[in-house]
Amino acid sequence: MSINQEHLITFLVEAKRSTYAFQGDGASVQPLLNGSKQLEYHSGDYFYRDIYFGSGFFIGQETVEFESRAIWSMVYSGGVITQNANWDVIGPIYGFLRQALRLVDTKSIYRGPKHFESDNYIFKNEYEGNIDCFHGNETILMDGQKVYELHYNGGVVR
Repeated sequence: MSINQEHLITFLVEAKRSTYAFQGDGASVQPLLNGSKQLEYHSGDYFYRDIYFGSGFFIGQETVEFESRAIWSMVYSGGVITQNANWDVIGPIYGFLRQALRLVDTKSIYRGPKHFESDNYIFKNEYEGNIDCFHGNETILMDGQKVYELHYNGGVVR
């Protein structure tokens, strides 16, 4: 099966904007795996699923299926790195993260833009590769101090 990369990229942007970035855990469905959170989105023959474990530090996997066959996947791990942070610290960091992730577009399909600033927060996303095979790292600085870091990699499933 030949994958139309333009359609895949457009769908990924729609899916990412329709799940965690805008709704947080409000996009959750009944998870397949005990203890996980699961977000889903579908359009036409495409189906997106994001399953992750944890909150302060989390590990997860996103997949895209086309006609019930996995065609793309990304794994990620990371979270707030501030020691002994409670939800009063973690919540605003993840609120800012969702702001950055809403800016995903067809040029930054992996997680979000390369750079975004708001108030005392800075989001940085550095990656290499393309939709076929990529890896990256994102960080959030608060008042100049790194408070969040995430690593990710993935690509087209063959």
